[in-house]
Amino acid sequence: MATEIDRLEEAYREKPKKPTTWSGLPLKEFYGPQDAEGIDYQGEVGDPGEYPLTRGVHKDMYRGRYWTRREVCGFGLPEESNRRLRFHMAEGASGLSVIFDLPVQMGLDADHPKAKGEVGVQGAPISTLRDMDALLGDIPLDKITMSFDESVSLCCAVTLAQYIAVAQKQGVEPARLRGTIQNDSLHIRYCGFSISTPIDLSVKMSVDIIEYCTRYMPSWNTININLYDLRETGINAPQEVAFGLSLATAYVEETLKRGLSVDQFAPRMAFYCSSHVDFFEEIAKLRAARKLWARIMKERFGAEDPRSWRFRFGVHTAGCSLVPQQPLNNAIRVAYQALAAVLGGAQSLHCCSYDEPICLPTENSNRLALRTQQMLAFETGVANVADPLGGSYYVESLTRQVEEEAERIMEEIDGMGGAIAASNNGWFDREIDKAALKYQQEVESGEKAVVGVNTFVQPPETETPGGVLRIAPDTEEEMVRRLRELKQTRDQAGLRKSIEELRRHAEIGEKENLIPFVIDAVKADATIAEVIGTIRQANGLSYDPLGMVQSPFFKD
Repeated sequence: MATEIDRLEEAYREKPKKPTTWSGLPLKEFYGPQDAEGIDYQGEVGDPGEYPLTRGVHKDMYRGRYWTRREVCGFGLPEESNRRLRFHMAEGASGLSVIFDLPVQMGLDADHPKAKGEVGVQGAPISTLRDMDALLGDIPLDKITMSFDESVSLCCAVTLAQYIAVAQKQGVEPARLRGTIQNDSLHIRYCGFSISTPIDLSVKMSVDIIEYCTRYMPSWNTININLYDLRETGINAPQEVAFGLSLATAYVEETLKRGLSVDQFAPRMAFYCSSHVDFFEEIAKLRAARKLWARIMKERFGAEDPRSWRFRFGVHTAGCSLVPQQPLNNAIRVAYQALAAVLGGAQSLHCCSYDEPICLPTENSNRLALRTQQMLAFETGVANVADPLGGSYYVESLTRQVEEEAERIMEEIDGMGGAIAASNNGWFDREIDKAALKYQQEVESGEKAVVGVNTFVQPPETETPGGVLRIAPDTEEEMVRRLRELKQTRDQAGLRKSIEELRRHAEIGEKENLIPFVIDAVKADATIAEVIGTIRQANGLSYDPLGMVQSPFFKD
């Protein structure tokens, strides 16, 4: 009787002898010196820390400093997310990372009709400054690096303002804050938030954040272009690089129009990448992205500061590769993906928890994800040498393949007028839809093996190892109660004055930076919906992106 492994081996033997990477790049049986012919080491590869930075952004890489080890957090009441953040710190996380619930990312308050059933379910519910204060209680903001994993730029403006206000309450001025705001509103419209991200206004607010942080927050990463979320839609590795770098190029062009020089703001740009399941392709992808970005910044934008050439990136292991079947297998997938990220030279790493296809991570699964990083850093020896796979005939050849395919796609985008034009004409939507369909068909046909899903299947489990995290059923009710109490007890005159000032400046035009006025508004206890709605109205849009709630201050 044939076993599962017999079946798989037979299927492999019957395949055409033209294996490919996960993304479809053709592969040879083996690689030798001839595959590295024509590669100019100094011009195309270089030493770590030297242009074109293919081998890493620092000469000593992890000998000088380990990557930042994070776990994303956000659920329930703000106080619950706070407890989990402090748990991460106690378990050895070297940076904190917060994600916000779906109403926040849509720019809705917790009491919005469409927020029902979503408050605190998939992120922290932070409608007000008081919520942010509760989220950050007992966390010394001058001693940690914080990452806010949201991309809708209007929401990012409010979140950043709330963070600054809480820091100032602690006696920490903005210049001393270290961390990252994602602030990539172009990409997020393809990841579920197109209604809340009108392109022109979103890009304008992204540039406001870049400009403000460049001037007043020198240790803050002003934008984190999110290649990861794009990859989660089903696109392949070269598309991930090409789409992400094209979006980054658009932000550079728009920020230059604001009057900043490229070397003023480019050193604080960052990227957020995926590490998927094809081990060597992912390493090659990260090396190719570094090389391409260095060339874009130096040759296209004329950046002279070597810091501007650096493709500094964090990695999130591939959530879309995880499956609910046999969930402990996910811990193995994550470990391989984390190893690829480190061998690829990541500056920051988030490891998924094995239970993520089933629920938000439990403390136990979060701890295992952190331990995965800690074993990588302190046991395996992979951090001892910069770019240890550099010079491999296979890796150098594959890096070039990814680079060339990504360049081809970027040239196509440039031919349409750039990423903003490609967004407006629907090109990104069509490419993502095609890629997602292709991937799904490959899994359903068995062309791509997914252990536990289409091969090595076992009867469905009846429980999840380690249990599941459940959100308290009264979370939403409590958040709505707090919000309504705030709206009744805050200083109405001071609030109206700050909102009127915000609207007046929002009506001036695209070069008027609104961040100082957003900070004043949140300090006056304006909610996220009130701030965003006021900016939307000043730009000729409805107060509420869903058209259901009227402004308490101005008529639409």
